[in-house]
Amino acid sequence: MKTIFSVLFYLKRPKSYQTGPMPIYMRITIDSKRTEITTGRECEPSQWIPSAGRMKGTKETVKSLNNYLDTLRAKIDDAHSAMIKAGDDITAESLKCRFLGKEESPKMLIEIFENHNQKFGKLVGKENSKGTLSRYKISLSHTQRFLKWRFNLSDIPVKKVDHQFITDYDFWLRSERNCGNNSAVKYMRNFKKIITICLDNGWIDRNPFLKYKGKTKRVHRVCLEQDDLNRIAEKNFSSARLEQIRDIFLFSCYTGLAYIDIKNLHREHLTNRYDGEIWIMTNRQKTDIPTRVPLLPQAIELIRKYEYHPKCANTGLLFPVPSNQKVNDYLKEIAELCKIKQTLTFHIARHTFATTITLANDVPIESVSVMLGHASIKTTQEYAKVLNLKLSRDMSALRSKIGS
Repeated sequence: MKTIFSVLFYLKRPKSYQTGPMPIYMRITIDSKRTEITTGRECEPSQWIPSAGRMKGTKETVKSLNNYLDTLRAKIDDAHSAMIKAGDDITAESLKCRFLGKEESPKMLIEIFENHNQKFGKLVGKENSKGTLSRYKISLSHTQRFLKWRFNLSDIPVKKVDHQFITDYDFWLRSERNCGNNSAVKYMRNFKKIITICLDNGWIDRNPFLKYKGKTKRVHRVCLEQDDLNRIAEKNFSSARLEQIRDIFLFSCYTGLAYIDIKNLHREHLTNRYDGEIWIMTNRQKTDIPTRVPLLPQAIELIRKYEYHPKCANTGLLFPVPSNQKVNDYLKEIAELCKIKQTLTFHIARHTFATTITLANDVPIESVSVMLGHASIKTTQEYAKVLNLKLSRDMSALRSKIGS
C-alpha cells in the first residue's frame, strides 16, 4: 500500500522565547500523520531558510550543520526503505522508532481482548450485563484456542490480523468447534468489536473485516401449542423439584418473562394498577427496556403458591429459581414425562407466551411487543409464529363475512 512520506527541518520556538538561536527539529509526516524529533542543533532565525530547511551561508560551520541535516535525512530514507522491504506497517511513529533504534512495542491481540473484558466487567450492573460479559469471555477463550490451533501461539500482534486470519477463524468455529451458522456469526461479531477498538486507537490501519460477510439465518421459533401446555399444567409430579420447575416454566408461559427476569423478580415488582388488576412492572436485564405485563389468573395463582416458600419469604423473591442449567435439565425430564416430542428449553416459554397465549388469542402484536420488552416490533415478529388453529379461525370468520 503506497504511503505519502515527507521530511521537514524547521525551527521550533521555545516557550518564553525572546531572542537568540532556536532548536532545529525534524518533522516526519506519513499519510497526514506527523511526529517530530529534535536534531540537537540550533540556528539563529535570521540565518534559517524555511523553504529549504537549511542554514544560509558559506562558512564552514554552516556547511557542517547542513551536512549533518543531510545525513539525518539519508538515515530516515534508509529506515523507510528498510521497512518497505520488510513489509512492515509504516506510520510516522513506527518510522521514528526505527530511526532512533527503538523497538515499538507491538499491541497484542489477547492482551487487548483481556483488557476489554476487564473494563467491561467493571460496568456489569451499571451499563453491562453478566450474560454479555460471559459471552465475551467465551469469545476470548475461542480466540485463544484458535491461535493455538492455527499458529501454535498464545498471543499475536494485532497487526498480523488480516482477512485470511478472519476467514480461518470463521472456518475454525464452524469446523473444529462445530458451531452453527448463527453461533459462529455471533462470536465473530464479538471479535469484531475488539478489532474496532484497535482501529479506533490507530493500532491497525486496515480493517480485516472489510470483505467478511457473516449473516445470521432466520431461526424457526419453537413454541408449545395449547394441548401441550395443558398437559404440562395438569401433570401430577411425584418429585417436588420437577413440580417447582414446571411452575416457573408455566409462569414464563403466562407472562413472557425470560429466565433471568423471573429469577430476579421481587414482590416490589408487583403493582395494583388503575384497572384493578395486578401488573408486573420491571425492566429486562438483557436490554434494560421496561416490561409491563398485566397478570393472568394462572400467573397470580402460581405467585400465591410460593408466597410462603422459605427462600421467597426470606428474600422477597417471587419464585425459588435454581440455575439455568438445572432448570433446562429438569425440563427435559418434564418433557419426557408429559410426552412432549420437541426438546423443551426455558426460552420456549417466552415463545409460547408470544404465540399461543397472546397472538393466537387476538392480542395485538403491538401490545405483545410491550409485554415482551422489545425495543422494536420486528423482534416480536420473529417470535410470532401463526398457529394453524388461528389461521383456521381467521379464514372461518372471512367465509362468514363473504357468505353474508
